[in-house]
Parts: sequence; C-alpha cells; structure tokens
Amino acid sequence: MTGGAGFIGSNLVDALLRQGNEVVVLDNFSTGRMENLRSAVADPHFKLIVGDIRDERKCREAVSGVDYVLHQAALGSVPRSIDDPLTSWGVNVGGFANMVVAAKKAGVKRFVYASSSSVYGDDASPVKCEDRIGEPLSPYAASKRAQELFALNVSRVYGFETVGLRYFNVFGPRQTPNGPYAAVIPKFASMLIHHESPVINGDGSFSRDFTYVDNVVRANELAILTEQKEAVDTVYNIAYGERTTIGELYAALREELAKFDPEIAAVAPRYGSPRAGDIPHSLASIDRARKLLGYAPEFDAADGLHRAVLWYWENLKN
Repeated sequence: MTGGAGFIGSNLVDALLRQGNEVVVLDNFSTGRMENLRSAVADPHFKLIVGDIRDERKCREAVSGVDYVLHQAALGSVPRSIDDPLTSWGVNVGGFANMVVAAKKAGVKRFVYASSSSVYGDDASPVKCEDRIGEPLSPYAASKRAQELFALNVSRVYGFETVGLRYFNVFGPRQTPNGPYAAVIPKFASMLIHHESPVINGDGSFSRDFTYVDNVVRANELAILTEQKEAVDTVYNIAYGERTTIGELYAALREELAKFDPEIAAVAPRYGSPRAGDIPHSLASIDRARKLLGYAPEFDAADGLHRAVLWYWENLKN
C-alpha cells in the first residue's frame, strides 16, 4: 500500500491487519503521520518502507512479493495544486505511473487506486455518473483524470487489472485539521472546539456527498476481492449517495460537538468567497459499485459525524 500513514491509508492498514493480512506500506510522510501507524508498527505482519513514489527503486521494493496494491498516496487538495501545480503533477501522475509499472512488472494481481470526484469538473449533471465527466477545474482534478487514463490504458495494452475508486469527500478519524489545505470537517471541528468561527466559502449552499471513511475501507476490500471480470479495469464512485450542504454540515457538526461543550452551540460561522476550482455541487450515483462490487455503504453523513466526533473531541483540543 502507498500512503499508508495518511488518513484513509492508515484506516485501511488497520482493517487489513485485523483480517490477518501481510501489509507493506510505502510512505514519505509528506502528509501522513507516524502517529497514524502506532498500532500497526507493533504487528509482526506489518512492514514500513520510508520512501517517495517518485523514486522508482522504492516503488520496486514496495511491490516485491505483493499480491495486491492499494494506491492511496497523493498530494491532495485543489488549492494546493493551484499554488504548486508541478509538484502535484509530479506526485499524482509521475509517481502513480511509477507504481503502476512497478506493480505490473512484479506480477501483482490487481492495482486498486484512489481517484477523486474532482474529475467531474464542470459537468453540470445533478448526479455524477462514471461515464459522464466534464473538463477539470484544477491541476489536482487533471492529475486524477490522468491517473484514470493511464490505468485504463495499461489494463488494455498489457492485460494488467486495475480498479479506480473515485472518492467523494471522505472524512473520519485521523483526518488532520492543520495547514492551509486541511479538509473542511476536521478544520471546522477544531475551530468549534476552540470556540472560533470557521469560514464557510460561499453562502453555505454548496453541497457535497460526504463519505465516512469506513465506507471507503470497505470499497477497497471489495475491489480486491471481486472475482467478476466485468468489475475490473474500470472506475467507481465511492460515496454514500446523499447530498449535504456545507451549511447543514456545519450545523450538524456543531450540534454533535455541543454535547461535549454546550458553549459550542453559540459559535456562528463566517462567510467568505467561494474557493477557486471548487464545484458548486457533488452527488454520486453509486449504482455501478452496488451492482459490480456489491458495495453497500453503511454510514451516511450523520452517522459518520456521530462516530467521528469523539475522535475530534479527544484529539483536537490541544
């Protein structure tokens, strides 16, 4: 696995180890944290390789003797890619290609990778379906689309099995609130815990298909396990399939955190300009994943927030 020290990756690592799998992680800790692997490093079935996916030698080392690759490594964030497009492209496209080629040469059975809902770009469809996308609105979105094209090309040219998972606004434990490119939910949670008013970009009407991390973990497991030929060499939306506005999200998060500290209920948000490259609305059709992978997400946004908020409270107070 690449990016195993990250938010999603480390949740995947823990799930795979609980099932008795041997897990090898390649991570350069540019965005991941060693703290996320605290329980994994004590497991004899776990191996950590510190390295960068832009280093072909490290990629070859990471896939040696491996049956499946779960590629989670990336430089995420639309704003980060706008500020520094070359680095985002180098990691997300060059590093991705390194891993795919290394895995193919090593005889890996299947390569499952994290794509993104950002590939839908300016597509105006109210519900996002895998076969209908628009033009990318950021270098990050373009890099994720490039990953999909490269993977599908390798599948067709070499017969190497790949599965792409388009994540929709994943959240949950271990997602960092720190830095200029922090995801909205942990950033809001941290500020609310400290009685600070978060900034909502826009008027709060923008909406997203917020997806609890356990749903994503299950999707990765299904992508590995499926034996249906038509289920591989394609891409899937991985979401809950329900739209939540940013305003609704803020209100729900504030209500959950106020159970720990009643003063949080009085913290009002501020409003700013929409971010460059952001799309107004994002709602996934998950029909393809249901049909071909047997994907049945267990947690909607409200359930996920209820489960995640304890971690936010215990970990973001200081």
